Amino acid sequence: MPTAILVAATLLFATLPVTAQALTEQERIDLIRGLTAEYATAKTLLPRSKKALTVDTDGHFDKRAWEQLAREYGPAARAGELVQITKLSLEDDRIELEINGGWKGGRKWYEGVQVGIGSRTTPVVSGSPLIAPGGTKLQLMFAKKMPGLKVAQVKEMLAGILDFNMHSASEQYLETVPPEIKTAIEEKRAMEGMDKDQVLLALGHPRNKVREIKDGVEVEDWIYGVPPGRIIFVTFQNNKVIRVKESYAELGGEVAAPLPTPR
Repeated sequence: MPTAILVAATLLFATLPVTAQALTEQERIDLIRGLTAEYATAKTLLPRSKKALTVDTDGHFDKRAWEQLAREYGPAARAGELVQITKLSLEDDRIELEINGGWKGGRKWYEGVQVGIGSRTTPVVSGSPLIAPGGTKLQLMFAKKMPGLKVAQVKEMLAGILDFNMHSASEQYLETVPPEIKTAIEEKRAMEGMDKDQVLLALGHPRNKVREIKDGVEVEDWIYGVPPGRIIFVTFQNNKVIRVKESYAELGGEVAAPLPTPR
């Protein structure tokens, strides 16, 4: 009898669902770094929307509701157009992706405009991949608390909405920059000589921006990281990086001496 009970208990235990491990802090960092500033091709109509568009982890979404939003507010992107993830937020049961700057974002009127004489023209804004003109938000919803995830898994969940596997605009753009800047972008680090678009591709959007006048010259600092941990200061002058400084901040926010430059 005890043997029969043991066998029954074993079979019952084998049929119980395995609880997925919770998302770790390192996985959170990897998701933010791996998806922020990433380009993709829209595979379906993405409407502009004040509220985030909901997508299930199996790729299901309310197509009829999205079409209605597009009629009301216009499209953020049509199928085949390039979009960019400009911000990523992680909640307990969802991943929120800001597309092309969100509801108030999108391409500025002067992007894509070219000026010149005769047949020779030059873009007013250079270095910015041409992307869809509108912005919106997507929410990847989980039935329960978000489990541990890799970047590739999130892209697979969004495969019915966004195609990350094509030769994207960011990859094409990387072929046009100097080799040392291309390497820095691929390694997710900033370096002197980069412009703001290149820093966004490398590090994503900063936590904070500080603009000030030093010796009569306007400079702008982009600040990455939160205490306790590594803080990166990227300083721009005339849209070019003139200095990159790394420090370690304690929990109270006090910044320690800069870390030694890697050799």
